[in-house]
This record gives sequence, C-alpha cells and structure tokens, in this order.
Amino acid sequence: MTEINHLIETRKNFLRLVESLTEEQLNHIPKGLNNNIIWNFGHSIVTQQLLCYSLSGNRMYTDKEMVHKYRIGSKPEETVTKEEIDLLKKLALELPARYIEEDLNTEMFKEFKEYTTSHNVTLSNIDDAVKFNNVHEGLHLGYAMALRKMV
Repeated sequence: MTEINHLIETRKNFLRLVESLTEEQLNHIPKGLNNNIIWNFGHSIVTQQLLCYSLSGNRMYTDKEMVHKYRIGSKPEETVTKEEIDLLKKLALELPARYIEEDLNTEMFKEFKEYTTSHNVTLSNIDDAVKFNNVHEGLHLGYAMALRKMV
C-alpha cells in the first residue's frame, strides 16, 4: 500500500532528525512555544494509533500513559528520558511494520467510528485515517524540523 510506504518514509525522516539531536535538544521548548521535538515525535506515533486502531475499535499498541502524554491537547509536562526516547524510536518503525505485515490482512479494520479531525476532515474508514495520518505526520515532522533551528 503506497500510503503505508509514505508513512514509513516519513517516520524514517523523523527518526533521522531525532537521532541527530541530544536528549537536551529533543526536550528543549523554545521560548514562546508549547512543545518540543520529542513531543511532536511521540504525538505522531500516538495519533496514528488513535486514528487507525482506536477508531476502528481495536486495541492500540501504545499504553494509556503514552496516549495521555502525547495526544492532541497535551503538552510536555516533564523531561522525556533516554529510555522513553529509545522506546519511541523503536515504535516509530515497528508499529507501521506490524500494520502492514500482520493487521492489514485481517478483518480488524472492517468497523470504523466516523470522526471529524481538528482540521475539519471527516474520516469515514481506515483508508481515510491512513491518508489523513500521513498529512498529520508530515505537518509534525515539518514543525520538528523548524524547532531544530531553535535548539
């Protein structure tokens, strides 16, 4: 599926950005802003799980604490540790691979709860969710790239 390949390439680009920075740089919130690079990275991972898995009535592969920490409306409340950064890096490619190799070929995405995003885009099925998620991830990668110039 082309959309999943786009997701994987976006994640690889995000990973290269994350891996090029120190823990301190990833956690730095520039003056006047509300979040940082590692929050944008975690937010992208959690949002994909919410849009694709939660809206289709499936169990997400991220835990409730991670969802709470990175979901829309959240902001960094504490320094993200090296251990959590490493977990996010692992999940960044592991979750799309699981989607392609295991979950996509099952019936688990047959049901879908229609949802209108904060960008006023209505998602009616898993294909809509995957396509919108790619736009969303590109937006947050771009934001993180801009933040890199401020750390």
